[in-house]
Amino acid sequence: MTVYDTATQSAAVRAVSLAAVHAGIRLMLADDHRMLREGLRRSMAEQGFDMVGEARDGAEAVDLARALQPDVVLMDVTMPELDGVEATRRIRSTLPQVRVVMLTMHADQDVLASAIRAGASGYLVKDCSTEEIAEAVRMTARGDTIISPRLAASMLDEVRRFDRPASGSDDERVVTRREEEVLQLIADGCSTPEVAERLYISQKTVKNHLASIYQKLDARDRTQAVLQAVRMGIVHLD
Repeated sequence: MTVYDTATQSAAVRAVSLAAVHAGIRLMLADDHRMLREGLRRSMAEQGFDMVGEARDGAEAVDLARALQPDVVLMDVTMPELDGVEATRRIRSTLPQVRVVMLTMHADQDVLASAIRAGASGYLVKDCSTEEIAEAVRMTARGDTIISPRLAASMLDEVRRFDRPASGSDDERVVTRREEEVLQLIADGCSTPEVAERLYISQKTVKNHLASIYQKLDARDRTQAVLQAVRMGIVHLD
């Protein structure tokens, strides 16, 4: 019989729990720094993800993604041959089901805007924790969007340059009051189930509202919709 102390038991329980949470999520890495890439591979494997491949530059990331078709690509922004934003654009254009989480050294406003247009679903600064990266990968794999606080602050700095019109009457509104509530909760980082719970509506209704919002704001996904809504003064980032 093997006897474990309490700390060992707790660590074992955590490992099993993580494996259960992340089981089946196929993750690919793209980073030109070998040590960072190896560290990410080990830490993400420990978090329970199925590590399917690694790319050393953007061009290789595109080829490897097409060959492996992972669920999520953890993508560095600055890489040789092809930068992470362009690599993301090419991956998403041919493999729209593949989600991309961008990693960047700095909360750069222009990079963030370019990444949004390229179709990335997550945006993280490289000084975030392993747990934060794992949570971002998990959320994007299920269709959500996540932005690190520093990047959200950068987005807020950008949109403050735009004049914000005052809210008008219902006839003058671009979106309905209910759609505005949905947008604000999405901007606050809520997932579809959380929005449904807070507004006491079904998840299907939330998705219907989002579809209407995308059409009205000419947005492709949640991140584009939020960015456009903040620019128009419809919602605010705290």
